[in-house]
Amino acid sequence: MSAAQTNVLAFDLGATSGRAIFGSLAGGKLNIQEIHRFPNEAVRANGELHWDILRLWHEMQAGLRLAGSQGGRPVASIGVDTWGVDYALLGERGALLENPYHYRDARTEGMVEKACGVVGADRIYDATGIQFMALNTLYQLYAASLRTPRLLAAAEALVTVPDLLNYWLTGAIRCEYTEATTTQFLDRRTGAWAAGLLTELGVPTHFLRPIVQPGAALGGLRPELVFGEGLKGATVIAPACHDTGSAVAAVKTGGATAFLSSGTWSLLGTEIPQAIVNAHSRRLNFTNEGGVGGTFRLLKNITGLWLLEGCIRAWEMEGRKYSYGELLETAQTREPLRTLIDPDDALFGAPEHMPRAIDAFCARTGQPVPATPGDTARTILESLALKYRYVLEQLGAIAGVRFERIRVIGGGCRNRLLNQFTADATGCRVLAGPAEATALGNMAMQLVGIGAVASIEEARALIETSFPAEIYSPEGSAAWDRAYAAFQSLVKKPL
Repeated sequence: MSAAQTNVLAFDLGATSGRAIFGSLAGGKLNIQEIHRFPNEAVRANGELHWDILRLWHEMQAGLRLAGSQGGRPVASIGVDTWGVDYALLGERGALLENPYHYRDARTEGMVEKACGVVGADRIYDATGIQFMALNTLYQLYAASLRTPRLLAAAEALVTVPDLLNYWLTGAIRCEYTEATTTQFLDRRTGAWAAGLLTELGVPTHFLRPIVQPGAALGGLRPELVFGEGLKGATVIAPACHDTGSAVAAVKTGGATAFLSSGTWSLLGTEIPQAIVNAHSRRLNFTNEGGVGGTFRLLKNITGLWLLEGCIRAWEMEGRKYSYGELLETAQTREPLRTLIDPDDALFGAPEHMPRAIDAFCARTGQPVPATPGDTARTILESLALKYRYVLEQLGAIAGVRFERIRVIGGGCRNRLLNQFTADATGCRVLAGPAEATALGNMAMQLVGIGAVASIEEARALIETSFPAEIYSPEGSAAWDRAYAAFQSLVKKPL
């Protein structure tokens, strides 16, 4: 290994899979290598939906073993990022009290309305700046306080999923800031827990633990996890532990450039120096998540490629197996802008059969039902692109910006057909990549944390040089404008 080479390990856990990615910085360029990939599948038990967290931890240990055996390439640091909102309860001696719930579990149904009836929606939004979604930790905990109060009372620490994994790695119980903001009980002004909200809801606060900023060192690996010489000097760094936070940390956005983190979920927003919290942003249900370097991410969640993933699963259960590539190739040949759906309609939240849910939406709105899987795929992708335009217009109105560019990051940036549709629908130039933005942003904050680069700005420039974007220019705007007029009538308007 060159004396100037720095090696880092990023664990990036998404809602459907996890990866261990090895990164090497040398000669002003960052190279990455996926060394381990594993599925992340929810488990239904006793009528409830949970994450199989011990299986994920087992796979992370396998990734550590592989990283420790990378001959001559010692790991300087390790970082973990995951999805947001879900949590774990720790009891005596750090024991896990229950398997973490999946954010799609039904226990939070009606909890937003009940909680707002107690505390008041205005107060919650003003204090936190976070959008109202039933999956937020606030409503999960409120549901738990009503269903299992003795379990909450027995907990000695509440940690989010990446905090739990960091605890298992190091023995340190800390809560990372960007992930903590997704709970909807972090005070946006002070950066501390909004314990008063929990108290008024009857949720205990004794288990809240200290918050650390992205780039903070959490400590070395527990001795039993030092698998091989390559891990002996490794420090665990808290990156932006929320995966969207890490993805946005990888690229420069703001000003006239919006970001679109594209995957199972689509997160469309912009990076801003101060949270924007007012009646307009609340009515449109925009969120202000904490970012790196004291920034906020003003954004909105949009149901993303979950729609296509759900269709692929349903067809496979029927014995019809289609790859992403096949569907996109077929979709490209189908009639354009024939049938449109609102990706965020309640029908698509957790349907038993996604294609039938799409057919039901079409029947309800008097549109032709997609005739083939290719038609269904095209309907999904065109509708996503039009929803991006819809949300981008709202984002621009709130932020006072006219957006000219959209930076698409995450695995969805590999979907060239969706990238082109996004450019066509919005009239914006689309810059696609990097696909591994989340892992790269994770690595960026590790490099800042260990002093291998001076700042997040330097890390972003390094990533831009190492992973240049692919550019898409808008085409056929008249047809998309007509389709957008029809699309707007399908979308449920905010009150």
